[in-house]
Amino acid sequence: MTGTTANVVRLPERVEVLNIGLPMFAEAVRAQGGQVLHVDWRPPADGDRELVRALEVLHADPAVDRANAEVVRRLDVGVPSLVTVAPAAEVVPRLPERTLLHCGPAIGWDRVCDPLRRSMRAATVAEGWAADVGEADRLLARGDVALQPANEHDTVVPMASAIGPSSPMLVVENPGDGGAPRRAFAPLNQGPGETAWFGRDTEAAVERLRLLRDVCGPAVAAILDRAGPLDVLALAAQGVAMGDDLHMRTQAATNLVTRTWLPHIAVLPDELRAPFARYLGGNHLFYLTLAMAAAKALTLWAAEVPGSTIVTSMARNGTTFGIRTSGTDTWYVTDAPPVGDALYYAGYGPDDAAPDIGDSAVLELVGLGGPAAGNSPSVAAFLGGSMADAAAATEGFRRICAGTSSRFQLPAMGFSGSPIGVDLRLVVETGITPKVTTGILHGHSGEGQVGAGVATAPQACFAEALRALAAGRRRDR
Repeated sequence: MTGTTANVVRLPERVEVLNIGLPMFAEAVRAQGGQVLHVDWRPPADGDRELVRALEVLHADPAVDRANAEVVRRLDVGVPSLVTVAPAAEVVPRLPERTLLHCGPAIGWDRVCDPLRRSMRAATVAEGWAADVGEADRLLARGDVALQPANEHDTVVPMASAIGPSSPMLVVENPGDGGAPRRAFAPLNQGPGETAWFGRDTEAAVERLRLLRDVCGPAVAAILDRAGPLDVLALAAQGVAMGDDLHMRTQAATNLVTRTWLPHIAVLPDELRAPFARYLGGNHLFYLTLAMAAAKALTLWAAEVPGSTIVTSMARNGTTFGIRTSGTDTWYVTDAPPVGDALYYAGYGPDDAAPDIGDSAVLELVGLGGPAAGNSPSVAAFLGGSMADAAAATEGFRRICAGTSSRFQLPAMGFSGSPIGVDLRLVVETGITPKVTTGILHGHSGEGQVGAGVATAPQACFAEALRALAAGRRRDR
């Protein structure tokens, strides 16, 4: 060595790093006191060349963007109103006799999960087709009672619901831009406790179905005769501002409709007034199916737009999970996911849980549920415990949605609108799928609800739908 310092390399005393991709490198720099800007980048569609080519086709077509803009507009400006309640046999279109409508995509009895089987048995008894659940099980196993997806009849049902012809249905109409209104249907919510929609087939669960048919349905129909139609989403918007997400938590909206209807409840006939008041007073989930029917009425109108990549149906039956996009009747189906980010009742855990179930994920398509999580302290408890975690769930939807609601404002997030219009292209491109806030049912014992949490929609059905839409575009050129 000569002692010269001419070739000495001096390291900088201060380092600023731009990190793209793997977060572990950013974390290592921060751990050593360095300043780092991390860019969460990943190859589109995880580098799947077929999906990337499909994305190129659908992103390059301006007709897709025009169709998506119209779908988002319809989801945002539709005004669904509850107009009446009537037995399913009288109002639900194309409903055959001796048929049960169930949640999720089509499924045969041999693949029906335990909670939904129990609900189907309870409904079969409540319809008078069987004397008890044992006989109901035999009828269902032989195919003497038909099973059809509720969504195929413009209907949505929550959790492990199965409904028959005598079930009282909420009838919601969305006038759209004129012409015949789009009609959607959902059952009256059965409430908490020992109920069929929670996967119970006890006598108490059957009696609740009879109560809805004989008391609650006629009571709500009588209230609407006096009060007139109810603007469902106007009350839902107030509920969101008060902390509801209108999926996992519906207390505020339920309280608002109870106040709105109270004068009319007071003058119900004696045989309806007291039992209906007890039912409504003990049912903090009453507004759930109102919101679902309204959401379905919006998506029915939106689904009339051809050529869009916006998801207009998202449903699960405890065995499979399926989606449909605007302008098509084709279902893209994969296995139902587990419910994660869960809080369980004492004594229960993941081994007890049924997979994700119900049609209530329609709410996530119109700006409720997960998209509204950032304003709900109750939902935050399931997403890490802080409002920042809840806000992250909303921002996750913002990355995969094509628009923003002007109706559902989130005060905790600077009065920003909740995201609406889940876009297949963004889901596949980012790898982010919708997160659905939901209850958890016992998977095999018939004990009912055992917790609540967040189900992450599976990627496979979104990728399959994207491939099909891109292939259709190529053929049309």
